[in-house]
Amino acid sequence: MVKAVRVHELGGPEVLKWEDVELGEPKEGEIRVKNKAVGLNFIDVYFRKGVYKTPTLPYTPGMEAAGVVTAVGPGLTGRQVGDLVAYAGDPMGSYAEEQILPANKVVPVPPSIDPIVAASIILKGMTAQFLLRRCFKVEPGHTILVHAAAGGVGSLLSQWANALGATVIGTVSTKEKAVQAKDDGCHHVIIYKEEDFVARVNEITSGNGVDVVYDAVGKDTFQGSLACLKPRGYMVNFGQSSGTPDPLPLSALSAKSLFLTRPSLMQYTSTQDELLATAGEVFANVESGILRVRVNHTYPLSQAAQAHADLESRKITGSVVLIP
Repeated sequence: MVKAVRVHELGGPEVLKWEDVELGEPKEGEIRVKNKAVGLNFIDVYFRKGVYKTPTLPYTPGMEAAGVVTAVGPGLTGRQVGDLVAYAGDPMGSYAEEQILPANKVVPVPPSIDPIVAASIILKGMTAQFLLRRCFKVEPGHTILVHAAAGGVGSLLSQWANALGATVIGTVSTKEKAVQAKDDGCHHVIIYKEEDFVARVNEITSGNGVDVVYDAVGKDTFQGSLACLKPRGYMVNFGQSSGTPDPLPLSALSAKSLFLTRPSLMQYTSTQDELLATAGEVFANVESGILRVRVNHTYPLSQAAQAHADLESRKITGSVVLIP
């Protein structure tokens, strides 16, 4: 038996229960991993509330962790007991002391990177990689708008885009978060509770608009984000922390010939080659100092409910890690 967080019914943070679960031995193609650190992500909240559908109830949440391999399935090569590995995405279930994973879903963690750092950046960092390097390829001379610039992904987007030579505009909710966003490489920071971000972006860009908007806020920012784009600009909506955006008629894109995409990490790391290349670039940028990981909050895994409550009430900046 191992301890894990279980969800028996959808709802608020209080549905996260700390329980004993049965864990078998790894089968062919699988490994067993003792988690050293588990990443907390807004997608965990979406599943808990039912915004995204889980295949079954009860389930163990969590889509990001780093740990040590404790057993390997029969005939498996390429992974051995004692390896430090990390994973992000499917299969769900990282809110556990130990878990069984498909060996082709984990990536090796370089020895210079602490497991807490690895668990805090593997999902968010790979998200930043595909958003900036593949979904829309940010290059020197581009101007970009990042919503929630002090959040886990927003912080990494700001740092990485700055290093790529873009002009970065970030929106945040408080003065404290504005200081962090500036420190993370935002050239302009908008406190959206105090000023209209559309008007401010218009002013910053001299009426030209931005090349791309990275929006994980959703409902509250969606229409404004579209208004901030220059002709042929890219609207990249990769989350909805404020709720799902209202339906958009296709004709709304035609006035400026806009592009709209709703990408997911799973489709950008669907092959093992893509997964290893994406994670490799993230870890290389951590090692070189391009990405500074802010693990501003850690909680015991048994207190996942409190961590969820704090995340939803916007008490958190940077990354959050749960420690088994």
